[in-house]
Amino acid sequence: MLKFILRRLLYMIPIFFGITLVTFVLFNVAGGDPAAQAAGRYATPDQITVMRAEMGLNKPLLNQYFDLVTQLFTFDFGRSWSSKQQISHLITAGIGPSLTVTFPGFVISLLITIPLSLLVAHKRGTFFDKATLVICLALTAISSVVYVLAGQYFFAFRWGMFPISGWDPSWDGRWQYAALPIIIMVSLSLGSYILFFRTVFLDEMYQDYVRTARSKGLGNAKILLKHVLRNALVPIITLVVLQVPFLITGSLLTESFFGIPGLGGLIYQAIQEADFPVIKAMTIISAVLYMVFQLISDILYALVDPKIRLG
Repeated sequence: MLKFILRRLLYMIPIFFGITLVTFVLFNVAGGDPAAQAAGRYATPDQITVMRAEMGLNKPLLNQYFDLVTQLFTFDFGRSWSSKQQISHLITAGIGPSLTVTFPGFVISLLITIPLSLLVAHKRGTFFDKATLVICLALTAISSVVYVLAGQYFFAFRWGMFPISGWDPSWDGRWQYAALPIIIMVSLSLGSYILFFRTVFLDEMYQDYVRTARSKGLGNAKILLKHVLRNALVPIITLVVLQVPFLITGSLLTESFFGIPGLGGLIYQAIQEADFPVIKAMTIISAVLYMVFQLISDILYALVDPKIRLG
């Protein structure tokens, strides 16, 4: 197991430098002159030169690249162009509001869709299965903007069950603002999750070990919970672990519509204001988070199925 983990860690080294290099090229080379953009449209050449020195853009490209890598390890990405605040402070302040919405929504979605998908797979070919498939396809076909606008109009505006938007930073007060976004996130994920888990469970139900278990007289409930669900853990782990980076970085659409000061809202505001330091920081952090949790999923695979360690 230790050799497996070390091998995966070695694989991450070139991937890490590839991610940071692509990010550096996109924002520092291909994206134009950041100093000119930061100085503004009417800046003089002398002002742009001063700005280039302040931003370290007068250094050789190789030095600038290593400055970017250093920023990631020190978690010091400089200041935002628009708010002039430390980007690291903006990021740490946004993690809590984002997770307040995304984490409960994700957990509730799993608690609903996994048992329901297991039941749907067991009832394959019946009216219940076909009706569920139609509903799930309809849910996935509807735009996420429709969910948000419909939720705000009916639940918040017409029925007054929740605030339309806003945020309370206190632990007790935030939930009145987070409840409706959580409901919308659960609704958004139901269709796609059920279709995914149903396919996973159906693949397992036609394996030889299921027929063997039935021939031994085991009941359907025991087969589904003890054998099918257990052997379907690898793809379930894939979904769960690889969703964690997106839970941390938040939902751009939901947070921007509901005025939640999370990382999704931070990214949306940075895009609106062309705040490239914030966009660059969030881009590279998101990529590194995905890479790290991909490693975690590989380790969990190996724990669930030791045959994977041979790969």
